[in-house]
Amino acid sequence: MSKLAYKHYMLGLLTIVAVFNYLDRTVLSLLLEPIKQDLELSDSQLGLLTGFAFALFYAVAGIPIARWADRGNRNTVVASTTALWSIMVVFCGLVGNFTQLLLVRVGVAVGEAGCVPPAQSLIAEYFDRTERPQAMAIYWLCYPISVIIGYLAGGWLSEVFGWRITFMVIGVPGILLAILVKLTMHEPRVIQEKIIEAEQPSFKEVLNTLWRQRSFRHIVAAFCVGNFFGTGIILWMPTYFIRSYGMETAELGFWLAFSWGFCGLSGGLLGGFLATRYAARKEALQIRMVAFAGVLLGLLFMLTYISSNKYVALTFLAINSFLLTMSNGIIFSAIQSLVEIRMRAIAMASIFFGANLIGLGLGPIGVGVLSDLLVPMFGQESLRYALVFFSPGFLWIAYHNWQAGDTIDADIGKIEMGGEAAENSVSVEIDTEKLTNRV
Repeated sequence: MSKLAYKHYMLGLLTIVAVFNYLDRTVLSLLLEPIKQDLELSDSQLGLLTGFAFALFYAVAGIPIARWADRGNRNTVVASTTALWSIMVVFCGLVGNFTQLLLVRVGVAVGEAGCVPPAQSLIAEYFDRTERPQAMAIYWLCYPISVIIGYLAGGWLSEVFGWRITFMVIGVPGILLAILVKLTMHEPRVIQEKIIEAEQPSFKEVLNTLWRQRSFRHIVAAFCVGNFFGTGIILWMPTYFIRSYGMETAELGFWLAFSWGFCGLSGGLLGGFLATRYAARKEALQIRMVAFAGVLLGLLFMLTYISSNKYVALTFLAINSFLLTMSNGIIFSAIQSLVEIRMRAIAMASIFFGANLIGLGLGPIGVGVLSDLLVPMFGQESLRYALVFFSPGFLWIAYHNWQAGDTIDADIGKIEMGGEAAENSVSVEIDTEKLTNRV
């Protein structure tokens, strides 16, 4: 297989793996209401289940796994963690109470923490700065694809077989994917079955290097704020439609697959194409467009939950999904361009540490607690108004992205100059062409 063919195969396979990484969380959000009824849980418990308990272990496990990825075989990292989370997803269908489900979700979190950072590092190594926005946009199609599959298949499976069988069914393909990754992907650091040991910066050195970049600090802030408000809103979205409009899971799955899934797929493809075609190597322009989209998202999410008609709400939701996914390729491409190759996985893990611990950890439980507090005032509609109160948070995200645009081009320029100097001092060259020809 040629180098060109291999890198596109690798991108496709890693994207499919990420689909199943996010599929679990998509299906969980759809199944919160039946899980609540079956296990007799409160909204606060559901928020803890989807938020802090998951995020804490996802964030903490992500750091050592990323260190392993930055110095070792990323193929092995992805394959091992994919197998772990897939097995634990199957176990989700076997639990008998809240505590058991909470512990199994911790296992899922540890496994899923090893998916994105090494995958992003590999993609950045094979696709240069000009190609990277489109490659990252393709990779992050994993989310809307997981939404389409999760809402359609998850809604149908839940209605026909129940939520337990649904988890078991979606966990099995990940085990097969783990085997495929291990057998068909190769680590470009490996030459003649040996891993080249490069000098690895300490964790403290990595953090100090990243923190000195003003644009990186603002991107981290945008991630943390974005995960808090965005994850809080998105994870409770299916439950809102079930409660406020009395929709069944199969019907809701169909509508969300289109409005949140297919529209998100379109936005991701268009965002990557536009950035590569008209703003290549102009990260400041790219990220300021992301900031503008954030302002629109804050307003449109409010309109989504204020609306009293489910079809109007779903229309606003479709626009939101389109705008949200347009930004994915741009943001993740910028992050990879802001760090040296030896720091790429740990940079992603560091961002996810803060974003998931603060955002994913507190966002869903924040909405759940707020919904419980608003019950005396709004009754069955308490969740609607909790989501309305969270929606303006996207304006805060937009602020940090706009600020990142001030220095991002200069920060990337410094990294590229440093990378060229380091490359000239390396005595051992990795022949990725020869490696990929063996696939």
